[in-house]
Amino acid sequence: MELIAAGRTADVFALDAHRVLRRYRSNSTALAEAKIMEHVRAHGFPVPAVHDATETDLVLERLQGPTMLQAFSRRPWRVLRYGRRLGELHDRLHRVPAPDWLPGDGNQVLHLDFHPDNVIMTPDGPSVIDWCNARSGEPALDVATTLILLTTGEAPQGVERLARKVISDAFLRGSRTDPEPGLRAATRARLDDPNTTPAERVLLLGILERC
Repeated sequence: MELIAAGRTADVFALDAHRVLRRYRSNSTALAEAKIMEHVRAHGFPVPAVHDATETDLVLERLQGPTMLQAFSRRPWRVLRYGRRLGELHDRLHRVPAPDWLPGDGNQVLHLDFHPDNVIMTPDGPSVIDWCNARSGEPALDVATTLILLTTGEAPQGVERLARKVISDAFLRGSRTDPEPGLRAATRARLDDPNTTPAERVLLLGILERC
């Protein structure tokens, strides 16, 4: 199988022109991820179709197009548009009611890893991937988590800090949700994530001191 993407916890392989295999490197909850993807898709939120799932593997619709991160890296003059679109997508997701079986403590579905590298810009519009962190809760936590990822996550070469600030500001204008109530919890959750790098931890501790 052709490896077409590699993240911090999973690899993505091309199966054919229409399907990909997302394989986690350790035992995971891929079945639960498939279930929440099917739920939000049934409510009209854009995600790839799920063809099959096991504990560690997801067979998904193969989406055509760059990630939002790749798109604004290639066309930085569109960064404001992409930032606002990211905020609008958050608000759209938070209108999806959380099912009773989804872990958490709220009435709305949260993604909790909703950054530009998890949005595929297809010819039919953006589609959101990587739902392994999904839970129910308050939208402020989801928006705060994305803001933390935008401002502290390690970015690829060519994405300068100024561009990160611009897209972060546009993101906050695109969403109607105030992230402030969720900022402290989002920062602590990111600090507790074993995949967080030392450089990211330094920035996160600075944010925590200001909360």
